[in-house]
Amino acid sequence: MFKKLLAFFAAMSLVAAFAAVDVNKATEAELDGIKGIGPVTTKLIISERKKGEFKNWDDFVTRVKGVGDKSAAKFSAEGLTVSGASYQGPSTAPAKKTDKPMTQKAKEAAVATKDAVKGAAVSTKDAVKDTAKDVKAAVTPKPDAAKPAASAAKK
Repeated sequence: MFKKLLAFFAAMSLVAAFAAVDVNKATEAELDGIKGIGPVTTKLIISERKKGEFKNWDDFVTRVKGVGDKSAAKFSAEGLTVSGASYQGPSTAPAKKTDKPMTQKAKEAAVATKDAVKGAAVSTKDAVKDTAKDVKAAVTPKPDAAKPAASAAKK
């Protein structure tokens, strides 16, 4: 039972790790948890946020020194949002003509990653169901199997 509870909490922390973090509401620890955001950037974000919430990604990129379109895209891919929105790229920049199509190896890696995430979600769901059953079994009173034994002892 302990192992199942441990698995449940591990699964829940895994789910929390993939949850979106809004830059206007995040704590220092949550911002530091985004890959690519270190303590210096976290302090810059929080000091700018004290002046007023970030309206959108353009506002965020403009106000936070050292954050550009590339890093904004990386932060968004790691789960950072601004007012609940993920980064959509620079609004005025034309599309690059030098972008290469995705290689077969990259496509396979993307499919494998997607499958792994689905598998983790299914495993988490199964672990939660198993844990719920165990908790219910532990809490549910058992039928009075002791009554016949007690009445036999009285005779």
